[in-house]
Parts: sequence; C-alpha cells; structure tokens
Amino acid sequence: MNYKQIYAIKKANEERILKVCPNCPNTSGIYFLLREEDGFKYAYIGQAVRLRERLGSHLSGYQHIDLSIKKHGLWSEENQTGYRVHFLEFSEDLLDEMEQKYIKQYANAGYQMRNATSGSQGVGKKGLDNQKQPRTYYEGLNNGYERARKEIAHLFDLHLDYTTKKQPPTKLQEKAMLKFKDFLEGDNE
Repeated sequence: MNYKQIYAIKKANEERILKVCPNCPNTSGIYFLLREEDGFKYAYIGQAVRLRERLGSHLSGYQHIDLSIKKHGLWSEENQTGYRVHFLEFSEDLLDEMEQKYIKQYANAGYQMRNATSGSQGVGKKGLDNQKQPRTYYEGLNNGYERARKEIAHLFDLHLDYTTKKQPPTKLQEKAMLKFKDFLEGDNE
C-alpha cells in the first residue's frame, strides 16, 4: 500500500466519523464509544491529541475495540446497536486524568468496559479484569498462576511475618521461605 492509498483510507475513515459525530474536532480530548444491545451497555473510552484522526484509526485498526467496531458497526437508524461516538475537548495535560476519571465513572454506572486498562499513558495505568481471554488451556493455567502469585505476594507483604521474636528461623524454615518467595516471583518455571 502506498502513501496515497493510506491517506485516502484515513480521509474516508474521518469522513465516516463526521457522519455519526458531525461536530467532532481534530483537537485533543476524550472520546466515548458507546453501544447498547439486549439491555447490556458497553463502553470504550480513550484519549487523543487529534480526536477525529484517532477515532478514524479505530475503523481500520486491529485492536480489540477496532475489531468490535468492525463487527457491530457505528450507530445509525438502520444499525441501532452500533457504537455511538461522543467526545469532550480537554487540553493535552489533562488527558490522562480525564480518561481515568471517565473510565471509572462509566464502569461504576454499569457499563461493560471494552478498555484493556484503566486509562492514561503512564502513571496509574492498570489492567482491567476483562483482559483478552487465553487461547489455550496452558495459557489459562499460566494466567491463573500469575494472578495467584500477585495476590499471594500482596497478602504476604501486608499480613505475614515469618520470623518469630523468641528464636531465629531454622535453616529449613529459611530454605522453605526462599522457595516460597521464588514461587511468588515466578522463578519456578
């Protein structure tokens, strides 16, 4: 594909966005992709330095939300279960904060979030529970071990003290504790 073809696709995608969201600017802000079907509400919230351009990129991309848009389409009279497009303009320095705020707000309002993380481009970015499902049994097993390790490590750091004040741990206790710590860090594979 050459530069002219890429530019033509980009321009066509931005025009499609303008059809469903006529006032969408190409300035910085937060965008909302919302849909409802069979009583369920779905949302994807993102940030962009150039809103219209970023929304257009979702129409030909391969991220999970891009594929969902391809499957369900954009909202129209004929496709009332497609994604509606909304936006709020914010300066670039507020994008991380506002994206996280709105992801949390919509999640708390009962939307099933299609975001893979809690938002932002840096500090405070955390994965959400609706991560991509494992493809194989072993991927699922490894994901389970990893989640268990993280949870146990967190509980261990918060609540457990393996030493006693009366006497120091024995060599066997120290060895068992090192083995346990290796498990928590994932070094047993």
